[in-house]
Amino acid sequence: MAWVYLFLAGLLEVGWAIGLKYTDGFTRLVPSVLTAISMVASVLLLGIALKSLPVGTGYAVWTGIGTVGTALLGIVLLGEPATALRLGCIGLIVAGILGLKFAGT
Repeated sequence: MAWVYLFLAGLLEVGWAIGLKYTDGFTRLVPSVLTAISMVASVLLLGIALKSLPVGTGYAVWTGIGTVGTALLGIVLLGEPATALRLGCIGLIVAGILGLKFAGT
């Protein structure tokens, strides 16, 4: 169950990272509130997951999911470049996440 909580925490991290773009420096109320809720929920779920996962593994996977998701949504939603090098580096992060998952933790 810890991995499910960790995965959800990572998805919420993507939500707040992308949400920051839409808050316009926290001057827009609804995006700001949703972003803050995502931040809190993400950290709470990370904390629950870390009850039974090693902190290094949990934190690395959490930030990795956030990084990959944010980079991909930046490409899709915000028109950020999708160069071969950038996509390759995203692939390396995914490989690292999977490696940590299957390394016996």
